[in-house]
Amino acid sequence: MHMTFTVAVAGASGYAGGEMLRVLLAHPEARIGTLTAHSNAGSLLGAHQPHLRSLADRLLEPTGVDALQGHDVVVLALPHGASGAVAAELAARGDGAIVVDLGADHRLVDSSDWEAYYGSAHAGTWPYGLPELLHAGERTASAQRAALRGATRIAVPGCNVTAVSLGLQPGVAAGLIEPTDLVAVLANGYSGAGKSLKTHLLAGEALGSAQPYAVGGTHRHIPEIGQNLRSAGASQVTISFTPTLVPMSRGILATATARLVPGTAPSTVRAAWQDAYADEPFVRLLPEGHWPTTAATLGANTALVQVAVDERAGRVVTVTAIDNLVKGTAGGALQSLNLALGLDETLGLPLDGVAP
Repeated sequence: MHMTFTVAVAGASGYAGGEMLRVLLAHPEARIGTLTAHSNAGSLLGAHQPHLRSLADRLLEPTGVDALQGHDVVVLALPHGASGAVAAELAARGDGAIVVDLGADHRLVDSSDWEAYYGSAHAGTWPYGLPELLHAGERTASAQRAALRGATRIAVPGCNVTAVSLGLQPGVAAGLIEPTDLVAVLANGYSGAGKSLKTHLLAGEALGSAQPYAVGGTHRHIPEIGQNLRSAGASQVTISFTPTLVPMSRGILATATARLVPGTAPSTVRAAWQDAYADEPFVRLLPEGHWPTTAATLGANTALVQVAVDERAGRVVTVTAIDNLVKGTAGGALQSLNLALGLDETLGLPLDGVAP
């Protein structure tokens, strides 16, 4: 199907906006329109995204609805709390663009979860941009794809959420694990923290060091993980979630464990993950004995997953690797946008990583 579409990107000077532009440049039907920024408005994109040589001379306009109107698609790569107002004004003006929010504003279903973790009024809930999300009773993610086909609004998941959800949801959907006893520890690349100039993000502080953050149930992705696992069939979710910054630019390695439901045979565990992901174009369950690495997903829209049973502990162990900027953000966004436009969801998206 031939369908050329124009895309405006708000927040084009940041990591998420730059990665969105990189994947769009590889899409055969996408045409890049207006690019906007906040504090970097008035400068050229090449000063902030020097790797995007084909767009280096594009001027960054101030982020505002006037600049974003008139495109087929508007991508909002803005800080949390900023997307809602822009999207509402686009709708008020009758702009017919598909709006894709890379931020958090429209991900959560429960407004009380938003208010508790973000401390402001909830902007509303949009169709959720994780095509592989399982719904209760499903063995494959057909309902989520149906929700995205023809959608005019897309809320892209948090990158940590994507990794943990993909790791655990097959066990929840199959009724094999206890969703009230979940533990997830993540190794995260620094690009997930954004471009803000903060002391703990400086090379002198970060190189050769691993540092946890948002410890003790404070990370804003926690309610979103619970939301996804309830979608997969959990009646209640309790998760201890600890992310750790490690000295790499990109990537997430998520190790998530869960207690096996009593009486579950270890031999049935792997089959559940195989059934869930056998036909997924971007999620790969690795052969037994092979473990995911972040390097193997670099630059690709893939999630590499492994599952094992710790029989002595009575727990399932899952390890999931993604590139936080691709499958965790821009690649997942484009995959969902393809579905919304009626295109093959794999169109223009990289399957192969960059090595070494």
